[in-house]
Amino acid sequence: MPDYLIIHRHQPKECPAAFAAWRGFDSRLRGSDTHSSCRWGGHEIWWNVNAESKTEALGLLPRFLAQRAEAVRVGAIEIP
Repeated sequence: MPDYLIIHRHQPKECPAAFAAWRGFDSRLRGSDTHSSCRWGGHEIWWNVNAESKTEALGLLPRFLAQRAEAVRVGAIEIP
């Protein structure tokens, strides 16, 4: 299954909504750890997921987050 990096961006004032959007939303991402820059002023959240498509990857997020996100197909490479 392909790997995707989901990149979500929001404005500082939208932080509470970005986290509240998960309430009542069923996703395998709920309760998992991920990386975020919100505490340091960046207001981005990143998830590494396996999904069949970009649409499926974004479907793992609540609509508020998915509308402000992009899913980029990624894969491992060896750095020479």
